[in-house]
Amino acid sequence: MPGFSNGFPGIFMLKFIYKEHMHMNKYIKTSHLSATEKINSGIIYLLPDIIIKIFTLIPLIFLWKVVMSSGVQVGMSIEQMLTYTYISALLADMLVVKTAATGWLSEGVILKLYGRPLSIFGQLIAQTVGSWMPTLLLFSIPMAFVSPVFGINIIPVSPLFFFSLLLCISLGFAIDFLFACLSIKLRNMNWLIDRIRMAIVSLLSGTVIPIKLLPFGISEIMKYQPFACLGGAPLSIFTGSAKAAEVIALQFFWNLILWPLVLFAFHKSQEGMVSYGG
Repeated sequence: MPGFSNGFPGIFMLKFIYKEHMHMNKYIKTSHLSATEKINSGIIYLLPDIIIKIFTLIPLIFLWKVVMSSGVQVGMSIEQMLTYTYISALLADMLVVKTAATGWLSEGVILKLYGRPLSIFGQLIAQTVGSWMPTLLLFSIPMAFVSPVFGINIIPVSPLFFFSLLLCISLGFAIDFLFACLSIKLRNMNWLIDRIRMAIVSLLSGTVIPIKLLPFGISEIMKYQPFACLGGAPLSIFTGSAKAAEVIALQFFWNLILWPLVLFAFHKSQEGMVSYGG
């Protein structure tokens, strides 16, 4: 290739690729450390959480079977509803993203992040993704294999589900960072902000209760708000209960709106940071 095999353009390109590769390796290593941190005390310490997840999911599956079999109309078939609930439990961490950012002042998280030669958001994203791995390996994957026992199909109706899931995760990080910036402004109200955030996101994202089930026709309005583009969006594509093109367009729109807002809010919030230890 002209200019690549020899000469300055080729050397510059090789150096650029090498630097980018090393840069990404730092984030991959951060993610790996975050994953291993959760199992440092041994896998047995994660088992209570896994057992709770299993014993929460199984009764919920049978509850929906009873409710749907009674003839209740929810805009989805019983097969779609069961798959929706099952996949929501398996991918819970990804559908509603929660990072350590909300407690970055009171818990001193921000001091650690600023002490490393990596971007703040990049570190938080890498740490969060790494923390998902133990649950995926110990709960999500094994439960995916046993799904036929409960008569549940875990094959997505459309492959666009995977693209929608990526947009969902991206938007989830943006919303989490916005709440984190709010916690900087309100300082000593971190716990209250976190509780309010979890209540709002859980209800309006459609992960606990599908948007279609909201009463009085408000589901048609609520599906356009940003929280509905989180968990409920990829789940509706997975089950085929919504038009993939419309859902992905909304997700893309809210990503374009919220990420610039996140960057602006964080830039302004840094001036008001007061963390324990200095």
